[in-house]
Amino acid sequence: MKKMIAVLLLMPLALFAVDNNDALEDPELQERYETITRELRCLVCQNTPISDSNAPLAEDLRNQVREMLLAGSSNREIYSYMTDRYGDFVLYKPPFVKRTLLLWLAPGILLLLGGTVLVRTVRQRAAMPIDDDDENEEEIE
Repeated sequence: MKKMIAVLLLMPLALFAVDNNDALEDPELQERYETITRELRCLVCQNTPISDSNAPLAEDLRNQVREMLLAGSSNREIYSYMTDRYGDFVLYKPPFVKRTLLLWLAPGILLLLGGTVLVRTVRQRAAMPIDDDDENEEEIE
């Protein structure tokens, strides 16, 4: 009974084991592997890098990155392979090209729009007449 309780208590810890593969023998390759897997987005989770995702697709992508590194592929070749297959969305930092222009410029445009609305609202409120409290008190009495 105690063993069963211990197993049940330790079971959720298995969820945190993301990358089940052993570390690569070459420390430089391991560092490249970790960098690449942090820069590729999980297509299932969408806001999680494949290095932190438990999704089966993320595991497949991690294995693909590992295989490509062991085969001697450069980082550029790996990123190119992933974007050819899954599109620019797979990258956390998509390239600054014509089709991603809106993606890169949208935060600045929204900030400008928000600032414009704020300035106009403040100016309009400043131009409004101020109610005199004295006049209101005389009417009440």
